[in-house]
Amino acid sequence: MESIFITGGGSGIGRAVAQLFAARGWRIGLADVNEAGMRETAALLGDAPVTMHLLDVRDRDAWGRVLADFTAASGGRLDVLFNNAGVGVGGVFAETSVEELQRCVDINLMGVVWGAHAGYPYLKASRGCLLNTASAAGIYGTGGVAIYSATKFAVRGLTESLDGEWTAQGIRVRALLPSFIDTAILDGTPVGSNESMRQRVRAARLEFTPVETAAQAAWDAVHGDRLLTLVGKTARRMWFASRFMRGSMRRTARGNA
Repeated sequence: MESIFITGGGSGIGRAVAQLFAARGWRIGLADVNEAGMRETAALLGDAPVTMHLLDVRDRDAWGRVLADFTAASGGRLDVLFNNAGVGVGGVFAETSVEELQRCVDINLMGVVWGAHAGYPYLKASRGCLLNTASAAGIYGTGGVAIYSATKFAVRGLTESLDGEWTAQGIRVRALLPSFIDTAILDGTPVGSNESMRQRVRAARLEFTPVETAAQAAWDAVHGDRLLTLVGKTARRMWFASRFMRGSMRRTARGNA
């Protein structure tokens, strides 16, 4: 039985991906700091084999332990490692605390780095796939999400680099670049703002992409040849504009500052 290990599996995209892969016959490993959320996800997976692993992705040593536990349950298989855990940090950069800046880097970037590093021997053995959640914010930087955007650019860069480095060893490396997925992460309020990200997206008349669309994109990324998978209309528009209308993108980014 094919197996997938999902960080951030207690909610949002991670939960939706777990449901989709479970429905298609995969073994699921859920990892999160939110044990209650993982239990809620597990309850949605029917009869699919599932294990739960309490994991703070910032802890490199813990990564080694949880992957050893997961592969012990899966018969040694790790076909997909989905580096999905992340936090949204937005608002005025100069007013954001040092602690919050560091937290964003440690979870969104170093959590992915540690996952890739710990998962490498298992993925090499299975000739599997490393799937990372980047973001449309990693296409072009926008005022108001500076540190978040920086981490997602870095995840995109790591994905592109490892794709080149690991291809000869049979490992596929892929990234999702979602725009505004309709999950709880949008309910956070950026630093220096009285509005949630959800309210700001509505005010800008941008679309919310259903979380099920992101889950299908993850399936397609794992089973296809595309290095970067854009998820949502906003992501596709940003990709086009960043390639052919960079002046317009710069003016838009300045307008959002």
